[in-house]
This record gives sequence, C-alpha cells and structure tokens, in this order.
Amino acid sequence: MTRRRPVRSATADEMLTMLGRLTDRAREGAERQKARVELAEALQRSMLPAELPTAPGLRVAARYTPARNGLDIGGDWFDGFFLPDGSLGFSIGDVQGHDVEAAAFMGQVRMGLRAVATATTDPGEVLRRANELLLSVDHGLFATCSFLRYEPATGVLQSARAGHVPAVWATAGGEGGIVADEAGVPLGILPGEVYPVADRLLSEGSAFVLLTDGVVEGPTYPIEAGLDAVAELVRSAVREKTDVEELATQVMGTAALTDHTDDAAVLVLLHEPA
Repeated sequence: MTRRRPVRSATADEMLTMLGRLTDRAREGAERQKARVELAEALQRSMLPAELPTAPGLRVAARYTPARNGLDIGGDWFDGFFLPDGSLGFSIGDVQGHDVEAAAFMGQVRMGLRAVATATTDPGEVLRRANELLLSVDHGLFATCSFLRYEPATGVLQSARAGHVPAVWATAGGEGGIVADEAGVPLGILPGEVYPVADRLLSEGSAFVLLTDGVVEGPTYPIEAGLDAVAELVRSAVREKTDVEELATQVMGTAALTDHTDDAAVLVLLHEPA
C-alpha cells in the first residue's frame, strides 16, 4: 500500500506572503483598468467640440456625462459647426459599444459627418453619404445619429435620424412633445439606406432638444417614460423662459431618475424671444 505523505499546512508567514502577492496582482489589475477608463474619458472629451455655433436669436448648449460602470464609456457625442452656405449643422449620436474602441470610432463618425457636410447640406443626404462611408471602411461597428440643419435667415430647422432617439420640442405657446419623424436604420448597417428629412420652424421662444438614450433609459426605466419626463420638463422650461444653459442641465438631470449607467449627451437649441 502506498502511504500518502501528510499535507503540510502553510505557515502564517507563508499565508501572509501569498496574500501580499494576490493583493499586488489585484492592485496592478485595478490600476490597469483605471488607466484604460481614464484613457477612454480623455479620448472622448478631446473629441467633443470646445464651442458650438450660434446665430442671432439662437442659443445652443450641450452636456455630456460619462458612464458610471468601469469601461462603459466612449460612444456618445454631440457636435455643431457652420456649413458652407452659412447655415448651422448639428449632430448627436451613440456608437455601439462602450470602450476605447467605441470612443475612437465615435471620433471617426463625427469627423465623417463634418467631411460629408462640406459637399451637401441636406440632412438626409449627409446621413446617406456618412452611412456609405462607414460601410466602406468595414469597421464592424454601427452608430445611431441625428443630423440637423438650421437656417438663420428663415428659422427653418431640417432634421434626419439614423435609428436615433427622437428629439423633444416645445413652443412658447405651450405646445410640445416627442418628435415622431420617420427614421432610417443606424449608420454602418445597410447599404443604400435613405433617410427622410423633416422641416419645421423654430419659432420665437421655442426649443428643440436632442439627447442620447443614456438620458432617458435605465435598467428598470423604460425609454418612453424618460422621453415623456423630458417633454414635460422642456414645456415647463419654455413657459418659464429658462436659460438655455440651465435647460441643458435640467434635461441631463433626468438621468438621475433613470439611474442611468450608460454615458449620456444632451444638445439644446433655443430660439430666444426678441
């Protein structure tokens, strides 16, 4: 019969040494994850515009909040710039995924929209060309997006959506709600997609609010409830003539109701009363 050797119990010193090694490994892993999170945040914020364009009577404000869970960051953006014909272009969107790769892809989508908008100012055509551009690079990711064009001379706002969250609007007369315009599929999925364009007048004292789903949707909070809450908030703010910066802050505050874990972005266009 083979006699088994007795198993020697680890001494206190050996256990402390082992515990120390495990602690060091855990600390190194946590530091690496923290470094990746900081990199994603820095990359994300560096790609957001430092300033947004304005026009006589038009005030614009935006907010961005990073995700609260680990590496869940990097997909949302907002942007605004002057178009070649003197009108103003705005975009907001959400890239699939939440990591450094998503942040980098977000930058490509945002700059791709700017590049396409130098050749056409029609929002539907901008999205169509951006979609074909993303498909040509075969990145494997996709993005939802809304693109707007504001004409200062007439106050007309044109908009098109690529699978993105609907906008919210309100007028000084007390009207408002959720924009129910038809939308195409997200960018980077199907070739030859067409994106319908809707025209509306941004009348005096009215607001048009764009956002990402991190603002209005949470783990146990349906997006419909979030949109309804924002719509009521915007109607109230317009009635009370709330400043555009404060309105953007209030809309972003809706994320507290949803207990959001995703990153979130808000873009507000407000036509100030004369």
